[in-house]
Amino acid sequence: MTGLLAAATSAADKRAAFRAGLASNRLQRLPGAFNPLVAKLIQEIGFEGVYVSGAVVSADLALPDIGLTTLTEVSERGRQVARVTDLPVLIDADTGFGEPMSAARTVSILEDAGIAGCHLEDQVNPKRCGHLDGKAVVPTEEMVRRLRAAVSARRDPNFVICARTDAAGIEGIDAAIDRAKAYATAGADLVFTEALRTVADFERFRAAVAIPLLANMTEYGKSELVPASTLEKIGYNAVIYPVSTLRLAMFAAEAGLREIFEQGTQSGLLDRMQHRSRLYELLRYERYNEFDSVIFDFTLERNQ
Repeated sequence: MTGLLAAATSAADKRAAFRAGLASNRLQRLPGAFNPLVAKLIQEIGFEGVYVSGAVVSADLALPDIGLTTLTEVSERGRQVARVTDLPVLIDADTGFGEPMSAARTVSILEDAGIAGCHLEDQVNPKRCGHLDGKAVVPTEEMVRRLRAAVSARRDPNFVICARTDAAGIEGIDAAIDRAKAYATAGADLVFTEALRTVADFERFRAAVAIPLLANMTEYGKSELVPASTLEKIGYNAVIYPVSTLRLAMFAAEAGLREIFEQGTQSGLLDRMQHRSRLYELLRYERYNEFDSVIFDFTLERNQ
């Protein structure tokens, strides 16, 4: 049953792997998983990690990304995803779901959920999507308190605490760099610089900040879609593709539903669907059948 109902790799080993990956000089690629099955696909294809996006959890609940989701909702989705993959999972913890004490509780809950790391942002609570206008950031000192509370709550030293700054689009890149340095001093292991626009911006940030950096390659946002090879050459340590799988799936689902509505049948869509055999392969269906067979073949010897 090892690795069947749950991942074979322990949470501690996944966290150690994430730490090692960030220190490896190789870019860690973390596509977003909008459900656990997608996380299994991400692992099978060969990526280094899985990301759980707060925007995606919100969208999956048919809510906008404006801080309406709760710690319980987000952590439970993270637990579901982490359970099925041997890859480290990084999760979006928004602003920590409240004041510094709440950020501390968030870290402890996410550790218990088997997550490898989380990022906390310096937006005013409730937050907004990082690539929309109208954001506001808290004073640096307030974010430092948020981070120090999170770091103090960490029990596994390999749990990665990432500090996200949204200041570049509000206060400018120099201010965002100053914040990143303050966040590193406060104990952040990784810095996520939101909504940088060009390769030159990413290069400028990398030259100024000593600790590992994460890039967000979300579609339709403010950032140029920089190839992974370029980010690795610049010296970035991780990249997330937060909403890509949800956008792909929703586009396909909408197109298919419209055709069924108009044509009255899905017969013309079969070549655009995942086949049942492929789904069963991804679910390792045969292994479950083997397990059932072993259980039902068991007989209890009785003393005569």
